[in-house]
Parts: sequence; structure tokens; C-alpha cells
Amino acid sequence: MSTVAGMDASLSRRTSPVSAPAQAAEGPVGQFFEWFGDLIIFFWQVVRAAVTPPFEFRELFRQLDEIGSKSLPLVALAGAATGVVLSMEARYSLTRFGAKSLLPAALVFSIIHETGPIITGLVVSGRVGAGIGAELASMKVTEQIDAIEASAVNPYRLLAATRILACILMLPLLTLAADLCGLVMGWVAQAVAEPLSFHQFITSGFKGADFNDFLPPTFKTMVFGLIIGLIACFQGMRTQGGAAGVGRAATSSVVLSSLFVILADVVLVKFILIFFP
Repeated sequence: MSTVAGMDASLSRRTSPVSAPAQAAEGPVGQFFEWFGDLIIFFWQVVRAAVTPPFEFRELFRQLDEIGSKSLPLVALAGAATGVVLSMEARYSLTRFGAKSLLPAALVFSIIHETGPIITGLVVSGRVGAGIGAELASMKVTEQIDAIEASAVNPYRLLAATRILACILMLPLLTLAADLCGLVMGWVAQAVAEPLSFHQFITSGFKGADFNDFLPPTFKTMVFGLIIGLIACFQGMRTQGGAAGVGRAATSSVVLSSLFVILADVVLVKFILIFFP
């Protein structure tokens, strides 16, 4: 008995110091790296399925309408509100420093360079991210995805690839709509405070600008679309736990996609400043 007790005590001394670091490694940091690794594997499966025929063009067109057309009113409203706020704030600040004549250029560059793309990315991540996450999570918990796979249809091609590609294609177009609404409403706010024709506003705002000032910020939203579609599809298609899991998938899709859009914007702005000075 004493020998067995001594072996148990020795075993507990050996395992207790090791178990604490192991549990620490399985904490939030370890879970994040595990989640990120699963996301990369999911992305590779989607890419491999997307380039393999047959192609799901009908589902792609449906998702283009769902993501693009139905997001347009919200994106346009957000862009218009942003343009009004920027116009009022810029007018107040530039007037204090005696640079009121720079208001059109400041408004144009601030909206097209940064405000329009990031506002569009966040608005779409809120609407589309939650929608895709909840839809695919509901299909997962009700075993519809398993039924699709049992019907010899690749769910990565039908469900994930079409939604991700639709997000990538529609984000730049939605960004242009947000930029346009922001500029028009910014001019309206400026014209209300001080009469200014739209022609003068546009001429002053775009003076000295070229395509390098506007194309990279607009097309960087394709990366935003990739992030939103990928994370939403990933969170939806790995859901567990019934109705509660559907709610968690929708919430996590919005939170994670919005966070990664902001982080990606920081990196992309640095790249744009380096390669398109």
C-alpha cells in the first residue's frame, strides 16, 4: 500500500506542474490559433471547390442581388450621412485656420480615400455578415448542408464560394455608391451654409487628383469583401448547438468580420501609401 501511495504522489507531482502550462496554452491564445488554422483550411477548401466545375452561376447571380442590391439603400444612407457630417466638421475646422477654400478638396479626398471604403465595409459586415452567418448556421443545425452533400453537391461550391465571390465583386460598387452619396450630400451641406455650385465644388475638389488617388482605395474593398464573406461562411458552416448556435454564429460573424476589416484597412493603407504615393 505504501508503495502504491508513493507512486500516486510521485505521479501527481509530475503531472501537476505540466498541466498548468498545458491549460494556459489551451486558453484564448491557443483557441485563436486553432480557429485561424481552421479558417485557412476552410478557405483552401472553398478555393479548390470554386475552381472545379460545375460552376454555380445561378446561385452566384442570386447572391449578387442579395448582397449588392439589397445593401445599396443602407450603404447610400450611411455615405450621405457621413458626407454631411464631414462637410460640417471640415468647414468649422478649416475656417478656424483660414483655409476654407480647401473644403471641397478635403471633403473629396477624405471620403474617397478612407471614409467611404471603411464605412461601406462596416455597414456590409453588419448586414451581410449577420445574414450569411445566420442563414448557413440555420442550414447546418437543421442538417440541410448534410442533405446537400448527400445529393452529390459540394456545399463549399454552392454555399460558400458563391457568397464570398459575390461579396468580393459587390463591395467596390457599393463603395462607389457610398462615395457618390457622400460627395453629393457634402456639397448640399456646403451649399446650405454658403452658395456654391456643384460644378465649382467638383472642379475644386478633384483639382490635382489622378486615378492613383481613387482606384486603390476603392479596390481595397475587395479584400473587405473576402474577409466578410469568408468569416461569415466559416462561422455559419461550423455551427453547433441548435438555435443558440445560430445566434452565436450571427453575432460572431459580425464582430469578427468588422474587427478584421478594420485591421485589414490599417495594413492596406500602409501598402497603398508605399506603392501609390
